[in-house]
Amino acid sequence: MKPMSILIKNVELNKIKQDILIEGNIISKIGSDINCDADKIIDGSSKAAVPGMVNGHTHAAMTLMRGFADDMPLMPWLEEKIWPLEKKLTEEDVYWGAKLACLEMIKTGTTLFVDMYHFLNGTTRAVEEMGIRGMLTFAGFDFDNPELAENYKKNIDRYYHNLGGFSDRIKFAMGPHAIYTVSTPLLKWIREFATSNNLKIQTHLSETQFEVENSIKKFGKRPVQYLDSIGFLGADVSLAHSVHIDDTDLKILSDRGCQVVHNPASNMKLASGNRFRFADFKNAGVTVCLGTDGTSSGNNLDMYEAMKLAALNAKAAWQDPTLLGAEETFATATEVAERLTGFKTGIIKEGYLADICLVNLNLPELTPNFHLISNLVYSANGNCIDTVICDGKILMENRYVPGEEEIIKKAGEVAMDLVRR
Repeated sequence: MKPMSILIKNVELNKIKQDILIEGNIISKIGSDINCDADKIIDGSSKAAVPGMVNGHTHAAMTLMRGFADDMPLMPWLEEKIWPLEKKLTEEDVYWGAKLACLEMIKTGTTLFVDMYHFLNGTTRAVEEMGIRGMLTFAGFDFDNPELAENYKKNIDRYYHNLGGFSDRIKFAMGPHAIYTVSTPLLKWIREFATSNNLKIQTHLSETQFEVENSIKKFGKRPVQYLDSIGFLGADVSLAHSVHIDDTDLKILSDRGCQVVHNPASNMKLASGNRFRFADFKNAGVTVCLGTDGTSSGNNLDMYEAMKLAALNAKAAWQDPTLLGAEETFATATEVAERLTGFKTGIIKEGYLADICLVNLNLPELTPNFHLISNLVYSANGNCIDTVICDGKILMENRYVPGEEEIIKKAGEVAMDLVRR
């Protein structure tokens, strides 16, 4: 059977007008005046083609908690508000929260995200139905309780061996929450399971100064050095936040080939720290990715906003206007996809997965168009996205996602019911 084809005509790509041919889920040809009998032809004459954004760290179903507990420090926020509410969650809650998250990401031009949360089946179902990509992890907690650790191992094993039936847009990964919620034995087990099954790992690390001080008190080492001492770190590991990093930590992360995920909105809102060492990571060869964190701490999933916050925060914190320029910032939200997740996406190039967004250039905030990437990083937000294609399928056209009204209505009802419980 012939795969479906999409031909985008006369679209701005890399500062010139080009055609893009998608066959199946692959970008098959880029050039001028491509003529073929495509199943769908899109007029790109007033649009620009950009890669789908990559949200490197979030907790999708926490859309249900947006605005529930704002203006609090991290640990009281977790212990007094978030964790008690999460104890009431069901798989169906997570499903609708994740569907709302997928809708928000599609509407703002994200086609791939890395997630860490509970009731993984709920998130997986939502991602499958919504058509975007996800590297999904089952949030790991045991609080030094052996019984909780064994339950987590059983859940991981059960889920991993029943993953069949979902599309290859979904990857499973390991997601231990943090060194203050996961015991050393369980971290070692997660490391072994990931190695045995060729899985990636993401965890929170060095998010706050309190975490660093507590690690030194408990383990006699800073968080990065502790994880390295137990053989946890490697090129398959990404570390969310990584705000409080010293030079020794930096060298370890470089030597081990880890990636770090910067979450500027969450870091600033929770006052976790604003001096993310982007330039030092870059100079050490550590890949920096960009994320929003969950919407209960970052409040939205708009990666265009995250890019602007990251760039402006870097310049202000280090008093250097040349730090994190527009092109570099855009790369942290797109080109990192393959390194972070293994998906061959994040670049519009022949042979890559067909994850493409079309930007509406007829917007005041994108006028004049002296430098598109600068406009996208500093001027725009995700509402500039008109069309979203993921895996060769159109998920949004003319800013409309089929079924969006039901998702918004149902997710709102589920959130209110969750709080009432």
